[in-house]
Amino acid sequence: MADMRLIVAGAGGRMGRALTRVISETPGAALAGALEAPGSELLGKDSGVLAGLPENGVKLSADLWALSANADGILDFTVPAATIANVAIAAERKLVHVVGTTGLSESDMAVIKSVTSRAIVVQSGNMSLGVNLLAALVKRVAQSLDTDFDIEILEMHHKAKVDAPSGTALMLGEAAAAGRGIDLHLHSARGRDGITGARKAGDIGFAALRGGTVTGEHSVIFAGAMERIELTHRAEDRTMFAQGAVKAALWAQGKTPGLYSMADVLGLGDF
Repeated sequence: MADMRLIVAGAGGRMGRALTRVISETPGAALAGALEAPGSELLGKDSGVLAGLPENGVKLSADLWALSANADGILDFTVPAATIANVAIAAERKLVHVVGTTGLSESDMAVIKSVTSRAIVVQSGNMSLGVNLLAALVKRVAQSLDTDFDIEILEMHHKAKVDAPSGTALMLGEAAAAGRGIDLHLHSARGRDGITGARKAGDIGFAALRGGTVTGEHSVIFAGAMERIELTHRAEDRTMFAQGAVKAALWAQGKTPGLYSMADVLGLGDF
């Protein structure tokens, strides 16, 4: 079977470079294109060299339409505006679109969902096996404990991260809310400052820390009257996210059009 030809969106960034490296190491995957934002000073640079590999001849380009003429999928860890701009072209070219971009709004998700009747999209706030297993555990624990246990989500990322709470924290919040059978948007506490009053029963709280070079740390805390349960995941390298994304693309090839998650890829949907 021929290798799956993949485009890396945001190929000049940290995740893009990690994706380029992982594709080079993954049997069944091949780098077909390297996409970067218009005006980037990296346009025309060799994606292999940028990723710390030997020169591969795949130059960074801002023209997704041209790159996608000979591709099977796109790995997209960019920013919401760029991802939404990529959605229509990926759908038109019938590319598997793996979306790891965080900070997507409800309207952004509506755009993504609008193409899934004819396109294959795998979207997740986090592509790692560990985090997706953590989300499944959070849902199960939230189902098992009543509202006497308060749920708090704490996350920390590097100082350059621009969105908060992180996509992973929100994914964990959605898992907890699903376990409780509530709407996260109606039971979410994200900012506490000054005289806030007592904690509202049933809320799911979020706290975001930023600093240094932290790849990602997430804890979900179930705090009861005299005991506390804490579930924690610590990411040590972006490579695991890249490996998950490439795994998702290979898994999705040939699937029926639709919106899939990493839980589907990993077989955790019924956990």
